[in-house]
Amino acid sequence: MKSIVIVDYGMANLRSVQKAFEKVGAAAIISADPNRILETDKVVLPGVGAFRDAIARLREANFVDPIKEHIQRGKPFLGICLGLQLLFTTSYEEGVYTGLDIFPGEIVRFENVPGLKVPHMGWNELMIRRPAPIFHELPPSPSVYFVHSYYVKPKDASIIAAETDYPTPFTSVIWKDNVVATQFHPEKSQRVGLSMLRQFARWM
Repeated sequence: MKSIVIVDYGMANLRSVQKAFEKVGAAAIISADPNRILETDKVVLPGVGAFRDAIARLREANFVDPIKEHIQRGKPFLGICLGLQLLFTTSYEEGVYTGLDIFPGEIVRFENVPGLKVPHMGWNELMIRRPAPIFHELPPSPSVYFVHSYYVKPKDASIIAAETDYPTPFTSVIWKDNVVATQFHPEKSQRVGLSMLRQFARWM
């Protein structure tokens, strides 16, 4: 099996992601060394918390260029939650902040709708739009676990692999070439999430 590095920039429960990979028989290394990004076969960028803090830490720890180079080389990349949002151009989370700009798009907050709780927290269903590699072997109408107040609006709708209603459809998975990213937490999504991590470990 190819090597997997989970990026340690201080913004996620990295051990839970690592343990989830272990459950599906994949060894994933947690690393705060940018050089490991260039050496590994696959990269996982998890994240929880504020966009502003996350992009600042990625820059301070010199992860930005290695992540972009990894993706440009065509190597598999998985973003999780904030790790999805960081791939886009601009976030409007408590200010205006520039992301990695790998894909054009914006990060916006759920609107205030009567009866709708923000953050969006708990289990919700995926409406699969395109057969992303991590979707192999999923059951019909799979449910996954979300915790977020902001979501991505890609400019290129063709990269949307799945959507979720809250209360209208938002992008919950993107996929283009060697990059796949989820707004939900696969490591918290039980069998469905573990299946996705297994497929990522097998991918390419």
